[in-house]
Amino acid sequence: QVHLVESGGGLVQTGYSLRLSCEVSGGTFSHYGVAWFRQAPGKEREFVAVIRRTGGRTYYGDSVKGRFTIFRDNVKNMVHLQMNSLLPEDTAVYYCAASSTLILSTLRIQGSYAHWGQGTQVTVSS
Repeated sequence: QVHLVESGGGLVQTGYSLRLSCEVSGGTFSHYGVAWFRQAPGKEREFVAVIRRTGGRTYYGDSVKGRFTIFRDNVKNMVHLQMNSLLPEDTAVYYCAASSTLILSTLRIQGSYAHWGQGTQVTVSS
């Protein structure tokens, strides 16, 4: 059973940075593409970023492009989300998710991911 645990959330001021981490266990890490989604109060869950299992190609949501970077550590079985120039609208619970069957046309859709973490809160104050 694949298990994902997020860490690194917290409270920061506008313009500051945070790095989120997602530890993946229970499966062969290299078989999984891993994504980050976020959900703000009263809003739907939103795609943030994904890194594919082969080649490490990355894709980002429009609202975070140029500010956030996703990368993976294949030795420690972790995926990180470096978040720079944070804004109050980045405030949300951030979830990591994993899938072994991602295809290009559906990697931004939460239903494409079978495995999810419990989430970590990120709060950006103005």
